[in-house]
Formats: sequence, C-alpha cells, structure tokens
Amino acid sequence: MTGSGMGCPDWPKCFGYIIPPTSETELEWTPGRTYEKGQVIIVEETLRVAKSDFTTTETFNPQNWNGYEKHDYAIFNPWHTWIEYINRLCGALAGLAFLVMLGAAIFKERKRKRILLSLFAVFLIGFQGWVGATVVYSVLSPVRITIHMVIALLLVALLIYMLYESSKIKHRYTFDKAFRNGMSIAIVLTMTQIILGTQVRQHIDEQVDLVGYAAKSLWLDNPEITFYIHRSFSIIVFLLNAWLFIRTRKLNLGHRSFNWVVLLILIEIATGVLMNYFEFPFLTQPIHLVVASVLFGIQFYILLTATRKEKSIELA
Repeated sequence: MTGSGMGCPDWPKCFGYIIPPTSETELEWTPGRTYEKGQVIIVEETLRVAKSDFTTTETFNPQNWNGYEKHDYAIFNPWHTWIEYINRLCGALAGLAFLVMLGAAIFKERKRKRILLSLFAVFLIGFQGWVGATVVYSVLSPVRITIHMVIALLLVALLIYMLYESSKIKHRYTFDKAFRNGMSIAIVLTMTQIILGTQVRQHIDEQVDLVGYAAKSLWLDNPEITFYIHRSFSIIVFLLNAWLFIRTRKLNLGHRSFNWVVLLILIEIATGVLMNYFEFPFLTQPIHLVVASVLFGIQFYILLTATRKEKSIELA
C-alpha cells in the first residue's frame, strides 16, 4: 500500500540479509570485508550475489559474484526496505498464529469443520507468501499485485467467518431479504473498488518513476480508464450503502455495525478527494487502501449476520 514492494528485491531474505541494511554503504563493495554466501551488493546499478563465504581483497573480483537472475531492479531505499521487511515479518508471525490455530482445531476442538477450515487457512496464507515472492520477482506486476490483495481479503473473510461460527456472544437481528441481497452486492462492489484501486495505485507508482516524487500534480495528469471507473463506482457504492443504512435503521434490523460502514465510506471519499484535487497529501494513499480493506471486513461480517433467518443467532 506504500509502494514498497521492491524494498527487498530478493526473497525470502532482504538483500541477502535476515535483518536488512539501514544504509546504502552496507550494500557497497568494500575491500577487506567478509561476505557470506547469498549476501547481495549493488555494483554499477546491478545486484551481485556472493557465490560463497569469502573475504575481499583490494580489488573487486567478479568471479566471486553471480548476477541476480530474477530481475534487474537494483535500487536501495531504506524507507521502502524496512516497510517491506516489516510486512514480511508480520506475514511470518501471522503464519505461526495460523499454525497455532490449526493445532487447537486438531487437538482441542476436534471438530471436522474447524479442522478443515484451519487447514484451508494455513494453505491460503502459505500460498499468499508464495504469491508475494512472485510479486517481487515480477517487479510489481499489476496483475500479481491484484491477486496478492484479493488473497489477503479472502483471508480476512475466512477468519471473520471462523470467529463468527465459533463465538458464543448472542445478539438479536431481524432477517430482511432485501437487506441481505443489498449487502451481497455491496461486498462485490467493494471488492471491485479495491481491485481497481490497486491498478490505479500501480499507475501512480509508474508516474512517480517517470516524473519523481516532487511533481505530484502530474501523477494523475493522464490517468488510465481504470481511474475513471474507480471514481464513478464510488458514487454507486455510496448510494447503495446509504440505502442499506437507512433500511436497517428504518426497519430496526439490528445491524449497528453499519455505522462503521458509513464512517469508513466517508473517509474513503475524503481521502479520494484529497488525492485527486490536493496532490496526494501525506499518508492519504495507504489510508485509502487500509480503510477499504477494513470496510470489506465489516461488510462481510454484517452479511454473515444478515443471512440467518433466525431472530437470535450467535456472532463474533
């Protein structure tokens, strides 16, 4: 979401390190320095990978290094590097949590449905890690970025569903077919908006590469068609969710979480306006995408509560 996907140009390590460098000097060839196999340096705007453990002499010896074969991207930006590193670290920690969940399902819960769901969740987060690696190897291919984002949203939906099914907190809802169908459409529209948003973000990143960070007024000077679709879709999203909000209040359906949906959509509109007309103020891009992801999660939760015809149901 911050455009930091190439902060670590290799995978699973970062420039060949378990803990990435903090300055460009650490990636420069240095005489009399000991390098370990797999460590990366930048030489003449290309990545070089140490063939084995060795100590450099007074002159650079290309025989000690292999060229990096996955791509030709060789830029170090400490901000992007550490954002990407933290992203990967959080992913690894999440993977451990998924394994703990699977262990609890197998040895404590011992319910087939929960075991199968936990197995699928572990598979999905492992697959997500592999897709993340292909995103890096492709130098941020827009299609792969979109797939990466969609899988993340599927993980969110799966976890919310598992929490919903396992919770014992009771609340009262009134079933309404029109509201349920409207929520289903709203989720599809939100997912579509997020997918379009990742494409718009990729176009902006390409413009940043062309004109630089200082020329923010040019980032949307000649946008692609996805930008106009994304912007127009926001009107439909707002109108549909406004109708759902009015309906749940008018019929007293009990979906109090919809207050958050309204708030998040207003934040989405505000950050979108700021980016479009006020030259991308600081943090508006990541906030825009983060809020969209949270919005999807809350909408999915509301859809779960809206699909049961019983008035009293168990929820997360």
